[in-house]
Parts: sequence; C-alpha cells; structure tokens
Amino acid sequence: MAIIDRETVEKIKDAANIVEVVSEFVTLRKSGANYKGLCPFHNERTPSFMVSPARNTCHCFGCGKGGPPVNFIMEHEQMTYPEALRWLANKYHIEIKERELSDEEKREQSERESMFIVNEYAMKYFEDTLHKHPDGVAIGMQYFRQRGIRDDIIRKFQLGFDLNDRYAFARTALQKGYKEEYIEKVGICYKNDRGELIDRYAGRVIFPWIGVSGKVVGFGGRKLDAATKGVQQKYVNSPDSEIYHKDRELYGLYQAKRAIAKEDCVYMVEGYTDVIAMHQAGIENVVANSGTALSTHQIHILHRFTSNIVLLYDGDAAGIHAALRGTDMLLSEGMNLKVLLLPDGDDPDSFARKHTASDFRQYLEEHQRDFIQFKTDLLLKNERDPLKRSQAINSIVESISMVVNPILRDTYLHDCSQRMGIAEGTLINQMNKFIRDRRGSGQQQQGAEAQPQPAPVSQPAPVETPRRTQAASPVEQMIVQLVVRHGETVILENVEDDEGNLYNLTIAQFFHYNMAADGLQFSNPLYSQVLKEAVAHSGEPGFRAEPYFINHEDINISRMAADMAVDKIPLADSQQPRNDVETLRQRAQHLALDLRMDLLERRLKDIRREISAVTGDANRLQELMNEFKDASEMRNALARKLGSNIIL
Repeated sequence: MAIIDRETVEKIKDAANIVEVVSEFVTLRKSGANYKGLCPFHNERTPSFMVSPARNTCHCFGCGKGGPPVNFIMEHEQMTYPEALRWLANKYHIEIKERELSDEEKREQSERESMFIVNEYAMKYFEDTLHKHPDGVAIGMQYFRQRGIRDDIIRKFQLGFDLNDRYAFARTALQKGYKEEYIEKVGICYKNDRGELIDRYAGRVIFPWIGVSGKVVGFGGRKLDAATKGVQQKYVNSPDSEIYHKDRELYGLYQAKRAIAKEDCVYMVEGYTDVIAMHQAGIENVVANSGTALSTHQIHILHRFTSNIVLLYDGDAAGIHAALRGTDMLLSEGMNLKVLLLPDGDDPDSFARKHTASDFRQYLEEHQRDFIQFKTDLLLKNERDPLKRSQAINSIVESISMVVNPILRDTYLHDCSQRMGIAEGTLINQMNKFIRDRRGSGQQQQGAEAQPQPAPVSQPAPVETPRRTQAASPVEQMIVQLVVRHGETVILENVEDDEGNLYNLTIAQFFHYNMAADGLQFSNPLYSQVLKEAVAHSGEPGFRAEPYFINHEDINISRMAADMAVDKIPLADSQQPRNDVETLRQRAQHLALDLRMDLLERRLKDIRREISAVTGDANRLQELMNEFKDASEMRNALARKLGSNIIL
C-alpha cells in the first residue's frame, strides 16, 4: 500500500461529516444543536452517544469513546489509520493521491501484494473445493459436520479442504497465471528433489489465518481423524514468510475484533476449533495463539482492543501449564488477567458440544478467577512443606511485581498477606527486590529492549525506593484541556522580555513560558507534545487549536483532544462558561498557580515519605527537615495568593 499524500488526507478530513458517517451505523435523533443515539461501542438502553456537527466529533458519555470521523471509523470498524482514511475517501468519492515510492519500496510492495494475492486465491480454491468438489463434500464437509460445526460458521471462517492429489493446487494455480515464485514463498507448496511443487496441505481440512486488516496471511491444515492415528503432527501451519509470522498473528482476531472492543474483554484459547466452537455458542470475543507462548507483539495487538483477557484452557496438567505460561508478560504489559479452567478432559470445543450456548456462557461468567487468586490456590493448596511454600510464595510475589497498576498491586499484596499469614511489609520488601533486580538486569542488557517496570511500593522501612512516575493530576488535565480548546487565544499583550522586546502571548505560550521558567513539565508526555505543538503553531494565521488536535495524525492525541473538547456534563446555553479574553486570562493565571501548588504538595508528600524511611542518618534527616520547611513556606505563600491559608 502506497503512502497517502498530506493534501489528500486533509481533503478527506475536510469532507468527512460526522453526522453522515455515524448515521451509517447508528440511528440518530436531533437533540438541540446535536444528535443523540445508542452507543455502538457498548450495550446501553438509554442513549448517551452524542454527535456534534459544530465540532465534527462524537462522544459517548457512558464509555468515553468517540472522536472525529476517522477515529470513529477506526474504532467501529477496527481499522488502521490509513484504512479508515481510505474508507472515508471511498464514501466521499475522493481520489486517493499517493506519494511516489522508491524503486526498492515498489519492489518490496509488489512482492508482498503478490503474496497476498496468491493466499487470497488459495483460500477461495480450498473453500470451493470443500463446497463444490465431490471429495470436498464427502470428506472435508463430513469432517466438519461430525465436529458439530454449522454451515454458517464454516462460511464465516472460510474453512476449506485440500485434495489428496499433492500436485493439484500448484497445477491449477499455475494454469491460472499465478507465479511459481510466490506459491513457494507463501509456503502453500514446497519443491521436492525433482523441482516439482508439492502441496503442503494435501488431504487436510484448511483453516485460513486472516490478519487484523482482513488479508489472508497464512493457513493451518489438519489431518482428518481417521488419518491421525500414530501421527504426532496433526496440524501443519504456514512457514514464516514476508507476510506471516506465527508469533505476530492470532487466529480468529479478524472475526473477533469488533466483539472484543464492544465487550472490552478477550478470551484466549489454544486451538482453531476452540475459537470456532465459541463463535457457534454466540461468544465472538475469542482468539487462539495455537499452542505457542504469547509474544509481546501479540499482546500489543490485543491491547489495541481491550485491557482485559481471560485465559480459557482445559483443567488437566497441560492446560494448567498453558495458563501459567506467558502470564507474567501479560501482567507486565498492563493487561488485567483472569483464568478459567474447564473440567478435566474438556477443552472449549468439547465443552461447547456438551452444553447449550446459554449454559456455556453462564459457566464462563461464574468460573473466571483472578490470576493471582488462581496461582495462589494452585501453588499453596494443601502444601505443608516450608521450602516449597516459600518457593511458591516467591513465585506469586514475582507475578504481582509485574502488575503495572500500583493500586491493583497493593490490593494483591494485601490479599496475599491475609491468605498466607505473612506480614505485608515482608511481601513488599520481596516485591521491591524483584523490581530492582529486573531494572538492574535490564540496564545491563546492551541493545535489548527493556520491559517497562512498575515502581516499587514505599513503606516506612529501610527499603530503597526509586522515585515514582507521577500520574497526570486534574490540574494538568485542565491546563491541557484549556490549551486544546483555546490554545490560540491571545490573553496577554505587549509582554516585555529581558531584552525589551514586546510580545503577545497566547494561552499555549503563556503556560509554556511559565512552566519553562519554573523548570516544570507535565507528567504525561502526550500533554507535553500537545503544548509544544500549540506553541509552535501559535503564530500561524488562522490556526485554531481544537480542530487541529481533534484531527491530529497521531491517533492518541486525536482521541484525547476529542474527549477534552466535550463537556462531560452537558450544560444549558445559559450555564455555559464564558470564554471571553478576560475570563480565559484569569482561568489560565489561576491554573498556573494551581499547578505550582499541586507540584509543591507532591514534593511535600515525597519528603514526608523520605523522612519516615530515614534511620540512623542525622545529617540526611536535617537536610530533609530543612527542605520540608522551605517547601512548606512556599506552599503557604502560594496558598495565600490563591485565597486560602494552609499552615502546617
């Protein structure tokens, strides 16, 4: 896919009308100057999804999703940014102009596209064979029906069958004009000693792997039950290629992505038929990693759609091992993790065939367990040996140390302390050790990408506590919201600098210069980027911050700006805040003081924590006490400016 040029992108954004775009998916009713409808991103009975023609954005007051047209299409259709732009261009009949690619880019692009085209043909070939060839109907279709798979599900997953003739596919594909080079590169065929193309999947039922964008990236072929006796390798998958890497794909994600986003949860199972069986039971938010350990890339793909994952495996030793494998990586990547083990001897496929869809759903809802609870029960149940208990507790605490959310981590530690009868301080010390050890090893790995590590938990004990990364405060959020909405507005005129030059300051420039003078910066890098760009564009004629950021090419900035542009509590016209220059100036000046106060309060809190942790170092204690006194005086002086008195 070539690169869409900037002029075309702007033309698409200018043409896209939020009411027209959303109306293709949501029934909208007029509500004052706006439109209202049921949110397409979560289930609701009372409409909370608002569409604003004036801002050309939408926003759900229930789940918070929305944004300009391109964001809406990305979220609703689970498309990438370029795919959403193309969707809108097609709707508004805008010709896509693309940047000319270099010869090397053209060659690589052509090769990839050729491989996708071969795979698309192969999927249709296998599917047609299953439905139309006598052997496909008699053998392949019979196999699927014996497994209880309905015809509509067979079509949904575009399942197929490959004939026993090991030369049939290559012969037909070459006759159709497909090149031998690409048939071999995608791995559908391989060459024997005589240079003949041999079909990799002969005599197997076919499960196509469809990538998140809808393109066929690979295949899995399964031997029929009658042919699996004594055969260890029931499945054969596509080899790695330019377009397929098994550790970067998840089976069923294309069919599941919309349901995952809507349910805000994904079930992870082991195999193809597990995914298919759950779809047949009406549970569509499910993917499979096909027996391999989860990779960071796969987790990142899932994280685009949800932060909640349930590992669903059978309850035997292999299922328990699968549930434990890769879980620390999931936790370290910020996923909220639960585990559900089916009765011993059942996998999702066999369990679904024994129960009704409603019973299956009920079982899933009632038997999910938090991962830490699952691991605690598994490793400590009936365990009396002190050494083994110690090893188990270490393993549990190490998993907790992977959890990114500090509140969730603290909750886990507290629960474990109650369950195990071990002092919470002891568990905190051990957890901090795991975190520091990982940080140390991460710094020593030259050229390796270190995983982001959670901050240790502070406690009044002699534990080394690195400075924690602060979350963005409400004051910072209000400042950035003001910059997004009115960043271009001039609030101070003829401001003189040290050299006698006179300047007019916009809201964005006012905050930038105030923060720079005090050496302050936002906790959230995205906020810093917004302020930086608002300042950079402040002098441009016609620049308006709100539409600029709402339609920003960085989807994270665009989503954040769209959210900040919408009032969380809709107000009547008479209650709307005034946005004249004087009011905006007063609001900006007050927020600048609030930010200083906020940071001083944080520093005082940090100093108190450090004081409580000092033992036996009188000089350090005196330094901290002096610093606390100075910060308190600054805080009190600032409080008087803000109209309140805070005396320690």
